[in-house]
Amino acid sequence: MRDTHDGKAAWRRFGPYVSERQWGTVREDYSPHGTAWDYFPHDHARSRAYRWGEDGLAGFCDDQQRLCLGLALWNKQDPILKERLFGLTGPEGNHGEDVKELYYYLDATPSHAYMRMLYKYPQAAYPYASLVAENRERTKAEPEFEILDTGVFDDGRYFDVFVEYAKATPEDILMRVRVCNRGPAGAPIVVIPQAWFRNTWSWGRWPERPTMRRAGPDAVDLTHPRLGAFVLYADRPDRVAFCDNDTNYRRLYGLQEAPGFFKDALHDLVVHGCEQAVNPAETGTKAGLIWNRRIPAGGTAEFRLRMTRPGATTTPFAEFDDVFARRQREADDFYDAIQRGLTDPDLRRVQRQALAGMLWSKQVYYFDVPQWLEGDPGQPDPPRERLAGRNHDWTHLNNADVISMPDKWEYPWYAAWDLAFHCVPLAQVDPDFAKDQLLLLTREWYMHPNGQLPAYEWALGDVNPPVHAWAAWRVFEMDRARRADDGDLEFLERILHKLLLNFTWWVNRKDPHGLNLFQGGFLGLDNIGVFDRSSPLPVDGHVEQADGTGWMAMYALNLLRISLELAQHRPVYEDIATKFFEHFLSIAGAMRDVGGHGIDLWDDDDGFFYDVLHHDDPGRNRCESQQLKIRSLVGLIPLFAVETLEPELLDRVPGFRRRMEWFLRHRPDLAALISRWQEPGAGSRHLLSLLRGHRMKRILRRMLDETEFLSAFGVRALSKYHLEHPYRLDLGGVTHTVGYQPAESDSGLFGGNSNWRGPVWMPVNYLLIESLRKFHAYYGDDFRVECPTGSGTLVSLAAVADELSSRVIRLFAADADGRRPSLGDHPTLRRDPEFRDLCLFYEYFHGDNGRGAGASHQTGWSGLIATLLVDGPGRGRGSA
Repeated sequence: MRDTHDGKAAWRRFGPYVSERQWGTVREDYSPHGTAWDYFPHDHARSRAYRWGEDGLAGFCDDQQRLCLGLALWNKQDPILKERLFGLTGPEGNHGEDVKELYYYLDATPSHAYMRMLYKYPQAAYPYASLVAENRERTKAEPEFEILDTGVFDDGRYFDVFVEYAKATPEDILMRVRVCNRGPAGAPIVVIPQAWFRNTWSWGRWPERPTMRRAGPDAVDLTHPRLGAFVLYADRPDRVAFCDNDTNYRRLYGLQEAPGFFKDALHDLVVHGCEQAVNPAETGTKAGLIWNRRIPAGGTAEFRLRMTRPGATTTPFAEFDDVFARRQREADDFYDAIQRGLTDPDLRRVQRQALAGMLWSKQVYYFDVPQWLEGDPGQPDPPRERLAGRNHDWTHLNNADVISMPDKWEYPWYAAWDLAFHCVPLAQVDPDFAKDQLLLLTREWYMHPNGQLPAYEWALGDVNPPVHAWAAWRVFEMDRARRADDGDLEFLERILHKLLLNFTWWVNRKDPHGLNLFQGGFLGLDNIGVFDRSSPLPVDGHVEQADGTGWMAMYALNLLRISLELAQHRPVYEDIATKFFEHFLSIAGAMRDVGGHGIDLWDDDDGFFYDVLHHDDPGRNRCESQQLKIRSLVGLIPLFAVETLEPELLDRVPGFRRRMEWFLRHRPDLAALISRWQEPGAGSRHLLSLLRGHRMKRILRRMLDETEFLSAFGVRALSKYHLEHPYRLDLGGVTHTVGYQPAESDSGLFGGNSNWRGPVWMPVNYLLIESLRKFHAYYGDDFRVECPTGSGTLVSLAAVADELSSRVIRLFAADADGRRPSLGDHPTLRRDPEFRDLCLFYEYFHGDNGRGAGASHQTGWSGLIATLLVDGPGRGRGSA
């Protein structure tokens, strides 16, 4: 890692950067009206060349995805070769898109010098048809039909396929596949590691064509015009076969005279025995190394490959096991250092798998919007409707980078606020990569010229919560602790300049009435509102959002803290700090109607923040305002706007201090809203927040009530009060309802695959825990609240943060019976020793029993558990 940082060696040039699903993405969609799932379905994936990226099983490639490695399998029962993970499309699943496979990321180092994952492959025919048919028949009120429910894993009749990569040098890559038969009888399997070039030659822009050709009985020469030459060695395969990463026009379009050896040729050869499918000249742009084995019950077979530069070795497998052993030892040493102080073996396992998932979830993301809209000269012109359709106003966007994905199957595209959360656990193991990721989204080829950050490819112009500054400051702090110096001030300064543009975009676009009350639409919370907040309201009007306004108050404080850090080294930033200090106070005032506009997001009777709806009342010929009294995360987000400032810091920025004190003297109306700024707190700290002590106790009374927000596994996104008391709003002749739904949604809003009406979500729980620690830093141990509400137990805010942290950790930790709540109640996952210690980091979790729901491999923001285990009960923040 040090050599990578210093530019001495490119250890990150190759890594696990291959997507797990390229089909069904916006990038591959050239339909007139944006029907991405239909335009490029799974059935086409094996036969059709991708335009913008590649996918595969256990994929590994260079950082421009020119040359890829991956794995294919066949159990002699399946109708197709298993080259990629299968799942349901959004329209097929009763709760949206969902991968229907069992796979786990087990280990990884940030240099990708060692990587290990596990894929569980049934010995019976994979149940493609039954998974589609059964889920299509189920309603949104029913659970999803999962692969374990089909019975194909009964009696242990499956293979555990472990895939490992180790690097001898940055460009000397070893691949080891170990297949273990967990069943009671011997079973056949065909193992086919593959190498292929991404198709760059079919589009009429880059005519150069790379080549692969046989180079002896067990070797393949790989030559790319830009990447150069490599040799792929295999340890005594039964066969090597060649074809091209080209579309099979015969199969897909009925053009029987189309010449070539197509992308699906290995499928035709292995599954159907079609020798004519592969190139007899043993050359092409895709190669398969084929082993045909029968593995006895309980037995294991191993398959070895090595890809390196020509002349690097004449005995590719002589020291093969030694390289793996050395890289495994280094991985163990690395994590021993990362986990110093975390002594529980089970929690160490959870954290290591979480960090492995973070590192495996990197992907080359390539998307040039102008080219995508215009089409390619080597292909038919795309429908003209697209020029006014999805993302047509993001023609500056040209992405071609390795990016951390939320989930490389379900969400194989970056999302702005997800990525910000990813960077915190990533900073534990690779702060340079975390900083680069945060900077990347602010670069000119990502950020819109108007200052907006791109949300995600389905709608680049959607709005995610503004957490980029929070993540930048958090990563800076973690990196500074590791460096033991002033920190990476250049990073902080670069990102501040860009975030000034983004903050201005928010003010200009999402505060249309200039009241410091912000809108923003769904803001990442999908279905949390009584109606779709990103669509036009059912009546003329608009919504002032408590969450949007709370996020912006937090954003102002984050930028204030960054500015103050820089001001200690460059006093010019004191002016910027003053601007954000005053802007924060203006937002705080607007939330309490200091301006006298009749808009108060705080309800004093309920002790809670609510959205406010403004709409015309034709009967009274006036505009009506009403609070939307849904007790949801929307009303808790204002807790995130909190910052403690040390007196020593203020002494180092005298210009800021003078202007701040002048402002507070001359605007007592605003000064009175914040938490007694003029009174020092514990340790002579000062506090900026949206909540006084009394109001904070009132909101915490609801949050810590187990009949409302507090579950055994963290804070729910919606109060359980709404189980018996659904919120109803009659508007525009329609009754809109919000009720408590602890797991999957029964609504189709935003595809129906996410639900913010009851489950526990990791990122917001993380922010709540962090905010409580900041409040405690000011108030100290003497400020006590009842936790849980009604228990009679009074504890400090630090103890509340510890309690929340313990409840969230409980999702993944094995209990006395070895059960992990996040894995649910399926007996195989609970009891089978080959399953029960394999963690999945779900998108969200059942609000009552902790079962994981949504995307099953969203190690992205659920990977925050890795940081929480370091910052957890009694450990304080940043101890890593």
